[in-house]
Amino acid sequence: MDNRPVRLNKFLAERLGVSRREADDLITAGKITVDGQTAILGNKIDSKSKIFYNNKIVPHQAEYLYLAFNKPVGYVCSRRAQGKAPTLYDLLPAKYHHLKTVGRLDKDSSGLILLTNDGDFAYQMTHPKFRKNKIYEVELGKPLEPLHQQMISDFGVLLDDGPSKFTVVRNETAQQNRYIVTLSEGRNRQIRRTFAALGYKVIKLHRIKFGPFELNELPPGKFCVIIEP
Repeated sequence: MDNRPVRLNKFLAERLGVSRREADDLITAGKITVDGQTAILGNKIDSKSKIFYNNKIVPHQAEYLYLAFNKPVGYVCSRRAQGKAPTLYDLLPAKYHHLKTVGRLDKDSSGLILLTNDGDFAYQMTHPKFRKNKIYEVELGKPLEPLHQQMISDFGVLLDDGPSKFTVVRNETAQQNRYIVTLSEGRNRQIRRTFAALGYKVIKLHRIKFGPFELNELPPGKFCVIIEP
């Protein structure tokens, strides 16, 4: 970091692996101090500033980490277990528990999840304006009617939170009722809700690609370090 002033929330997002909105929440909650003073929204800092979060110093020089993880079905992406459902952090070494998931997969879905402490990377991977494609293998409870396939891909399906549109094609290498879905949005359970609106149940939802990152042969419950994101 050079000596040019930067916004405190941007600095915290980069160093703590949170979004800028979450950084603002930490500031508002009084958990951040700058040079011994409780931080306020809009604060700017430079390389000489001493920033503390929960009484622990936040270093100016960050060591970023990036993981690709194959989430099994039955695990949630939050840090805390939800009911009897364990968290994916139970499958990671403790030294990686500070990393934050980049987007999420619901408990019943599996596949590629990215984790990092680089807030800017997470922002660029998840904000809608960057339109990062995510590719899924989807199994339905019954064959998808051609009209419904065209409707989803060409026109979209109206959901409670707006129209949902993504590309869906038959998975020619798999058995019947299996499809490849390419989606650039990231709304909650969007694929499941879209098919449900047309009378289909998603039996399996497995993410195989997120932006330039692919799951490849990574086994369920295992991770690898991404060297160059």
